[in-house]
Amino acid sequence: MRIAIYAFTGITMFHLSVPQMVFDEVARQGLAPWETVLFSDDAGPITTAEGYQITGVSGPEAASGAEVVVVPSWYADGRPAAHPLRQLLVESHDRGASIAGLCLGTFPIADAGLLAGRRAVTHWQGFAQITQRHPDLEIDDSVLYIDHGDVITSAGTASALDACLHMVRTRLGAAAANQVARSLVIAPHRDGGQAQYIQRPLPEHYDDDPISRVLDWAVDHLEESLSVERLAAVAHMSVRTFIRTFRASTGATPASWVRMRRLDEARRALETTSLPIDQIAANCGFGSVVTLRQNFTAAFKTTPSEYRRRFEADDSLC
Repeated sequence: MRIAIYAFTGITMFHLSVPQMVFDEVARQGLAPWETVLFSDDAGPITTAEGYQITGVSGPEAASGAEVVVVPSWYADGRPAAHPLRQLLVESHDRGASIAGLCLGTFPIADAGLLAGRRAVTHWQGFAQITQRHPDLEIDDSVLYIDHGDVITSAGTASALDACLHMVRTRLGAAAANQVARSLVIAPHRDGGQAQYIQRPLPEHYDDDPISRVLDWAVDHLEESLSVERLAAVAHMSVRTFIRTFRASTGATPASWVRMRRLDEARRALETTSLPIDQIAANCGFGSVVTLRQNFTAAFKTTPSEYRRRFEADDSLC
């Protein structure tokens, strides 16, 4: 199988190397005669974001016979894809090639019209921009990749590894994917999505803003009962006025905002402390491990225990 990987000046070495590393490992392991080729808008060297010059990059004709065309990343500003690249992607798709947009590489795939009316995923920092440009696109933050058979997209950065391994698994089977994963010393399959990594900062605070004062107060009292009536009392507002003002200020209901602050604190505790999970549940105001687990899993598509193990594994590699 021939896999054509799009390269452009300014791409990071990591994004460019991931599909090459995974797909070339298939051949190195003797699993199948796969080969990768780098192509760009014009033949000639490109310069990576790190300042390295890469030679031997082919022109767009290198993608003409590829069974898979990969856009492994995209410009950080999310600029619209130029017509030649969009046309190449459409023509490749029309002749039966699989199209992969990894990380921000989802942008040119969407610009080519290959994701119209479909679910997709990209780096969470690009969610707002891509949905504004393509309102018919359904972005899903709960998964690491989405495979429609003809088009696959992946979430941010390292999720490209998961998507590429998935492509090995669907074409050569689980045993082959596991062998590639073992050789690269990565997990053959990871659960969860980007929701657990998306920053949800507090709105700007002003000393004379009663909602800001309530936000500060609530963060310091997460372990207590934080009913809307109590929060309204702290703000010295009626419940109805408080709910209306709170939503205008934060874009959320008081209950959903409190729940996310409790989940944020639970994440921090799981990452940085060895406290028992039942103690974390109490400290964050969930009351029980069951309630914490239900809310954590619904928000982040992984359990508190699995989340903690992931960070413990990361620390063991440092």
